[in-house]
Amino acid sequence: MVRASDFKQKEVINVADGKRLGFVYDVEIDMNTGAIKAIVVPGPGKILGLFGRDTDYVIPWENIKKVGDDIILVEIHSETIKKYIG
Repeated sequence: MVRASDFKQKEVINVADGKRLGFVYDVEIDMNTGAIKAIVVPGPGKILGLFGRDTDYVIPWENIKKVGDDIILVEIHSETIKKYIG
């Protein structure tokens, strides 16, 4: 069993292009079933990565390919990534 709080300690990597997206800072949970619907990763910073965030990456559970001890592998292709930016 995996707890939602365990996700906040894991780095997210996109297997489609090998990019590191960052660390999970939130999860979306279906309140009826208790299942995790998506993970949320902070997007790139506006100025040199320091001042504020432009967007967050909301990655649906079906795009998560593997959850390891330290890393979460996701598959998001560049042509569809805008769909997941919230």
